[in-house]
Order: sequence, then C-alpha cells, then structure tokens
Amino acid sequence: MAGEPQADCLFCKIVAGTVPATVVRETETTVAFRDINPQAPTHVLVIPKAHYADAASLAAAAPDLAADVLREAGEIAAQEKVDDHGYRIVFNTGAGAGQTVFHTHAHVLGGRGLQWPPG
Repeated sequence: MAGEPQADCLFCKIVAGTVPATVVRETETTVAFRDINPQAPTHVLVIPKAHYADAASLAAAAPDLAADVLREAGEIAAQEKVDDHGYRIVFNTGAGAGQTVFHTHAHVLGGRGLQWPPG
C-alpha cells in the first residue's frame, strides 16, 4: 500500500536503519544521504520516509510530502554550498528514465558544470 514501508525496498530499509547510508540530513518526513555512485561532486538523494514508488504517485497522493522533498533538496544544496553556483534536482520516474529503486527520490547534483540537455 502506498505510504507503507515495503520489505523489499532498499530505501525503506535505509529509513528503518537496517541498511547503512551516509545520511547528511534528516527531518520528520525525509532522509537525505550520499549516492553510492555519485555523478557529480555533490550527489545527494532526498527521499520521503513514506514509501511511494515514484514522483508522480507521491505528488498525487501526498502533495505536502512532495513539497517537503523539494524543500529539503534546496536545503541540501545550501548545506553542500552548491546553491550559489547552480544545482540540479532530478526525479527519474520509471525504468525507461533510469529509475532503479522504486521509492521516490530526488537527486541533488552540483559542484560541476551540468550541461543541457542531460545525457
């Protein structure tokens, strides 16, 4: 069920503390941790503690929680000191877009030039 922890979800296990992660920030509703395969000098994932498969389902079911994730992405950019130079917030939605963990997560990327279009 949406919002409920999933036993087979890696990010639910990180929220529960049963899988380690390098947590850089935590709130009542979100957890932010370093990506294990960083694509930029700053690459932090911001996830809701509640399980939603992707950004679209999170936004539809819990818009306030979606706002929390976005707000925390901005806080991470400031904390990591990439907010002045620019950063990117990315939600991959679906396997065809590169989503590999089906628990909503925002990638906060910065610390290098981020060209457009991404590739």
